[in-house]
Amino acid sequence: MTDRARPVAEQPLDHAGVDRGSIGKLVRAFYAKVRSDERLGSIFAREITGDWEPHLEKMTDFWCSVILKSGDYHGRPVPAHLKLKDVTEVDFEIWQALFGQTAAELLAPEMAAVFVDRAERIATSLKLAMFFRLTSATTGGGQ
Repeated sequence: MTDRARPVAEQPLDHAGVDRGSIGKLVRAFYAKVRSDERLGSIFAREITGDWEPHLEKMTDFWCSVILKSGDYHGRPVPAHLKLKDVTEVDFEIWQALFGQTAAELLAPEMAAVFVDRAERIATSLKLAMFFRLTSATTGGGQ
């Protein structure tokens, strides 16, 4: 009975067209769109000044860990995003649209779907961490 309660761990994506090189290409194409986006570009420009390559490599490590289960990423996404005080939930919609567009342009449809699915789950987790707050009305407090 206990085994049924545990979620099945995601397996590494094993597809000939998906490796560190293709993930790095996706990351770079995506962040090129982010940087030129009217809303997101200014947010990132405030946070990443100068050389973007360290951030792009970190994000490549992140996506290799998410998709290939490589273990390359050792960062903490939630604290990194919590410090971004001017980010709104709408910004995540822009981010997701740009990511989905980039994945569709660079990957086979079935592979793009895997990336987009994982990106949506990551965005949901980050939005919950950044914007969800229990209020006294939802917790029963103040009575």
